[in-house]
Amino acid sequence: MRHGFAGKRLGRNSSHKKALMRNLTTSLILHERIQTTDGKARELKGVVEKMITLGKRGDLHARRQAAAFIIGKEAVQKLFEIAPRFNDKNGGYTRTLKLGRRLGDSAPVSIIELIGAPKKETKKAKEEVKPA
Repeated sequence: MRHGFAGKRLGRNSSHKKALMRNLTTSLILHERIQTTDGKARELKGVVEKMITLGKRGDLHARRQAAAFIIGKEAVQKLFEIAPRFNDKNGGYTRTLKLGRRLGDSAPVSIIELIGAPKKETKKAKEEVKPA
């Protein structure tokens, strides 16, 4: 029985899982949208929401707590720049979109993104904008 164990193991030991969550959190903050497996996306959601809550607080202690978890000064700075856009929300800062299955191993894949992330322009949209 797994009494008292929160979260999924994801086939890793605790230090490897913590390193994975740190890397995924940093990538999501820097790029605002990443593609990963469904299980990792579900686990990542809670971690990212805590980091954005720290960013909304905005004080020095919150910045140091975020810097202790997030890898790189640029990511910490960007977290505190994007967090104010969530001031009117009390959670639900991320969205998960299921893509289907990966070709190599048939693992379920999802995109996890921050709400309000800038849209990627497609070639079709770029062609429509160009004046003739």
